[in-house]
Amino acid sequence: MNAPIPQWLGSCDYAEVLEAMRDYTRQRDADSCDHLWFLEHTSVYTLGLNADPRHLLGHAMDPVIRSDRGGQITWHGPGQLMIYTILDLRRNNIGIKRMIQTLEHIVIDLMAQFGIKATRREGAPGVYVDQKKLASVGLKVSRGCCYHGLALNVNADLRHFDLINPCGYEGLLMTSLHQLGIETKPQAVAPALSVLLNQQLGLLSHHHI
Repeated sequence: MNAPIPQWLGSCDYAEVLEAMRDYTRQRDADSCDHLWFLEHTSVYTLGLNADPRHLLGHAMDPVIRSDRGGQITWHGPGQLMIYTILDLRRNNIGIKRMIQTLEHIVIDLMAQFGIKATRREGAPGVYVDQKKLASVGLKVSRGCCYHGLALNVNADLRHFDLINPCGYEGLLMTSLHQLGIETKPQAVAPALSVLLNQQLGLLSHHHI
């Protein structure tokens, strides 16, 4: 199967990107292309479909938006790389569990390139380094197609997470590439993750970001 088309979209409003993903997924057919959208969001807190708003611990200066992904509350903003996987899972013969694990493994493989051991946890999607969460995963599946994806903290201001129980876990600490001693930017990390995703899914790509 052909690999998804990767694009760097820069800094984007969360609500606008959410609506664009929904619209594309509603309108796509069996021949529609798959896409990978790489971007950063303007600062926002998002609640998953069944998230408990009590995990927001104080008054947020940033917007709080109800999303249609799985999971609880999280923060998105500058310095965090978003990878939105707009894929036809059925056409590519990819199960939802495999898709989630693939998103986790591309971060694990990326960290291994820097000599850092990262892990996943059963029952708590995401990627962790020394018990701190580095990346979060959340997907929405509709008619055999998925959207949403992965949030990787690159050089984000982690103080935004102090106002929430990240992903619904009280006391969970977050980390970032910057905190782990890796000085880079979201746009610089995107190409490597695009290659790793295609390798994990066994897809042939002729596209570059």
